[in-house]
Amino acid sequence: MSDGPTMSLHGRHALVCGASAGIGRATAHALAAAGAKVTGLARSAYKLAALVDELGGDAGAISADLDDRADLADGIQGLILRRGPVHILVNNTGGPPSGPLLQATSADFERALGRHLFASHVLVQQTLPDMQAAGYGRIINITSTSVREPIRGLGVSNITRGAVASWAKTLSDELPPGVTINNVLPGFTDTERLSALASARSERLGTSADKVFELWREMVPEGRLAQPEEVAAMVAFLASPAAAYVRGQSIAVDGGRLRSI
Repeated sequence: MSDGPTMSLHGRHALVCGASAGIGRATAHALAAAGAKVTGLARSAYKLAALVDELGGDAGAISADLDDRADLADGIQGLILRRGPVHILVNNTGGPPSGPLLQATSADFERALGRHLFASHVLVQQTLPDMQAAGYGRIINITSTSVREPIRGLGVSNITRGAVASWAKTLSDELPPGVTINNVLPGFTDTERLSALASARSERLGTSADKVFELWREMVPEGRLAQPEEVAAMVAFLASPAAAYVRGQSIAVDGGRLRSI
């Protein structure tokens, strides 16, 4: 009798974007714990060096700027030559600044789409041939619950996250068998990004950041913020052989906050 699908990632190489902090850093740790060889990608070489020290073993890093797609493509080609094919790609980067949609400029949209959509597309194009050759690939996008329900005060982010979800769903129909793509939608998660959003919102409302956090917690049936490791656990599942039949989905990790079915 078969033991069923495994969660082990031994023999797999994972590229985790935005790995220097928050959910990306927690994801790097989760994938390494599952047995993957992890390469972290971020702009800060200093923070990446600290991550590599934490992970130990055969962990590696690549310093890259998602705003420079040509340099990004070259960097990934070099990474594959140095460290081997990438089997797991985690697209993740900090969200756009908060603010009303009506105040957004064309440059705001271009910058956000460049980092979240265009860079992710470049990364898929660079890593997909080896995934297909191996018969194993996992593309996981860290997005937001705004894919389902737009969040007030995050106009550009709402539009951008929706675009990424639509891109992923379209790709799910084009990717070869054995290569899946899915979105993870974090809710309120205890990260530096959320602290920055709380500060911006408190200024607009004329209240304290603590009050903003209190209001957010009241919106969550679980009654608390998520820890980055809880989001990372979902990423690790989707990256594993156990999730081979999960494809083209947007999965919320939000403590029940979303009201949609």
